[in-house]
Amino acid sequence: MEIKKSAVVGTLESSDIMITLNPSDAGRIDIQLESSVEKQFGAQIRRVIEDTLTRLGIQSAQVVAVDKGALDCTIQARTITVAHRAAELSEYNWKEIDSWNA
Repeated sequence: MEIKKSAVVGTLESSDIMITLNPSDAGRIDIQLESSVEKQFGAQIRRVIEDTLTRLGIQSAQVVAVDKGALDCTIQARTITVAHRAAELSEYNWKEIDSWNA
């Protein structure tokens, strides 16, 4: 999947996460995270975002995430959505995505 434009998803409400995804030529996924629970869960939040983008075939992107206590499933869903928006795709292969958590 190729990131074609910047995209944003999510809110700053409690138990949610706002993720901004930008194109990058760095050849890696760079994640900037702001979270009140970063000391306890920062590594896990980054891992969910990076693993999700990697499974979608994204190898280079700049991510800005503002977490308000989102669960892993919310982080994954927001990451999938922002990736599709940034790649300008309107169809999801839910069977493939659903199998990730099986």
